[in-house]
Amino acid sequence: MSSGAAQAKTKKLNCWQFKKCGRQPGGDRVPEFGVCPAARASSADCINGGKNGGRVCWIVASTMCSGEIEGTFAAKIGDCLGCAFYGHVLREEGQQFVSVARILSKLAV
Repeated sequence: MSSGAAQAKTKKLNCWQFKKCGRQPGGDRVPEFGVCPAARASSADCINGGKNGGRVCWIVASTMCSGEIEGTFAAKIGDCLGCAFYGHVLREEGQQFVSVARILSKLAV
């Protein structure tokens, strides 16, 4: 089996699974913080192989990082580019990684 075929068969983690934030639908931190906007971002579904915005959380405002809810894309992107999950998705997707610019152009109304 080629490495691409093996990767396609491997379930890719969404940010809430990788970071264990508990803000996915039904998560243990939903009563305190609400469902994460990345988990609700259906317009980003399947980008980088994720559910909703689960593998593009860096472009979604008000996601949680290091125990705090982050702000807008512009305010948080610098931190996100250094995040372990961003690096994980970048490495896992390789040449198939959908860049920030391409994601933003896909989501533009």
